Amino acid sequence: MAKLGEVCTIVSGSTPKTSVTSYWDGNIKWITPAELNEDTFYIMDSVRHITEEGKEKTGLSYLPTGTVILSSRAPIGKTAIAGCEMCCNQGFKNLICSDAVYNEYLYFFLKSKTDYLNSLGRGATFKEISKSIVENIEIPLPEVNQQKEIAEKFKKLEQLISLRKQQLAKLDELAKARFVEMFGDEQAFNKEPLSQNVEEMFIGPFGSSLKNENFVSKENGYCMVYEQKHAIRKTMDVETRYIDKPKYEELKRFSIHGGDIIVSCRGTIGETYIVPLNAPLGIMHPSIMKIRVKDSIYNRVFFDFLLQEKLKQHEAQANGSGVKMAVTASALGKEEFIVPSIPFQNQFAAFVERVDQQKQTVQQSLEKLELMKKALMQEYFG
Repeated sequence: MAKLGEVCTIVSGSTPKTSVTSYWDGNIKWITPAELNEDTFYIMDSVRHITEEGKEKTGLSYLPTGTVILSSRAPIGKTAIAGCEMCCNQGFKNLICSDAVYNEYLYFFLKSKTDYLNSLGRGATFKEISKSIVENIEIPLPEVNQQKEIAEKFKKLEQLISLRKQQLAKLDELAKARFVEMFGDEQAFNKEPLSQNVEEMFIGPFGSSLKNENFVSKENGYCMVYEQKHAIRKTMDVETRYIDKPKYEELKRFSIHGGDIIVSCRGTIGETYIVPLNAPLGIMHPSIMKIRVKDSIYNRVFFDFLLQEKLKQHEAQANGSGVKMAVTASALGKEEFIVPSIPFQNQFAAFVERVDQQKQTVQQSLEKLELMKKALMQEYFG
């Protein structure tokens, strides 16, 4: 074991004055934590660039190529490797490796320690890890050749994980492309206001009707609460909250049944989810809308795609106005939706089902790879 401060030089950065125009829009790359995500490995460019004057006046130094970049606040633990010389803001504690530590090995070590790094954060307004905290983190340190072998294993795993994610994205695009191919020409279909073709469509209860003190344990719960996270993550496999029978009786008008479509209506607007037919009884959280379509008019799978297209248009209009608007049932009900024949809708739904079967196979492979990666991180880094 070795402390990071013994095998790395740890440096940070800063931000040139934004009010001085001559400091900005130069040729020097200058990164912020917002530019890193969980898949970032080597970072080669930045969103903003600074000038030589801005660099000199701010006292910035170049991070050498190969420096391991670690975000130290807002949030803690984003990691990457500098693919070329660059500068950064004050949101990093960067590690310039000595000959004793291989940078890619260090990168994967830090990736495995995100939760631990966050636990080390200090500060009242927002947590941050200091230079001294990073210097005192201990790292297992085998011979450099072994470090390279370990890093190579993780790189191969990451490549496979990335491939599976790409496959999932392409399958999503395949279904969307098929939808456009079959239904893109809206003039070919009758249109009717949505309100005519739903059995129920409304937003959840007032927030005052469902407060945190109304939630009970699963053991004491009568039914679950469907929330935004179900629509956003498109799964039942999320942490669930419950209410007791008296509260259900009070709010049963807002009950959710299998086959209902729920829509996120606050913050993250317009995410949809078809509640599985065998899903448990539940009531709506105030942050979602419920749509129960008439089975004689719409296939749910087709309607879900159609609804997503309408909600995208709504979002584009909202963004164009500069105002983040919530989705309302009354406005959506007035919108005219195409009404293709049920056999034509079923044809599309069958195609989606085949795509979903392929997605499930790829997803299972992805989950196995993620588990393998976690196991290897535990084996090598503890």
